[in-house]
Amino acid sequence: MIHPQAIIDPRAKLGKNVQVGAFSIIGPHVEIGDGTWIGPHVVINGPTRIGAGNKIFQFSSIGEAPQDLKYAGEPTRLEIGDRNVIRECCTFSRGTVGGGGVTRVGSDSLFMAYVHVAHDCRVGDRVVFANNATLAGHVEVGEHSILGGFVGIHQFCKVGAHVMLGVATVSFKDIPPYLMVHGNTAQPYGLNVRGLKRRGFSDAAIRGLKEAYKTVYRSGLTVEQALQELAPLSTQFPEVAVFTDFIRNAERGIIR
Repeated sequence: MIHPQAIIDPRAKLGKNVQVGAFSIIGPHVEIGDGTWIGPHVVINGPTRIGAGNKIFQFSSIGEAPQDLKYAGEPTRLEIGDRNVIRECCTFSRGTVGGGGVTRVGSDSLFMAYVHVAHDCRVGDRVVFANNATLAGHVEVGEHSILGGFVGIHQFCKVGAHVMLGVATVSFKDIPPYLMVHGNTAQPYGLNVRGLKRRGFSDAAIRGLKEAYKTVYRSGLTVEQALQELAPLSTQFPEVAVFTDFIRNAERGIIR
């Protein structure tokens, strides 16, 4: 299971049936869950905890020190869930003290080649990041979101759940859940209806979200006026409440 030319620090903890390819290096304070496959030429530093059933392909750098000039060697960490596929040349950084000390990545996701997840990011479950998608520090991405190739998200931004971002989208503001978004800078292009249907959203909920989208993006109202207008619909549909709560709490403002 462990190639003789792999280098495993004796302080690393590997679960059952973990495979490690040739020339991979696993440092101290790294925990790897059962059944995880590490390809050749992978570097994993710690403190890092990786769950079960993951696949990490060659030339990826996992759990390295954050790219932050304020970082001074503090024992921050990276936590990765289960059953993720991390393709070639991905880079996932540990957290910083200023960001809570941890970068977290969920489960059941696909990260294509050259994806970068920076320090202190929070990435939900069942996401897809296409090639070269990049998160700056402190970014949050909700579950079931899809980031196209060469997407760039500015530091401290939030991307809501069930969002689809087109290729080369760049965002400097928060992106509410359920949207289809494209452009530099990012612009909304309606709801991600196909994705919502695939995930079991009811027709009634989708109709409610369409009405909410029109109120925020097509009515000419200010954000505050739109939120007031949507108060009754938010009470009727929990999905709309998620949408309006995200907008209300957006610290960087939302794309419009």
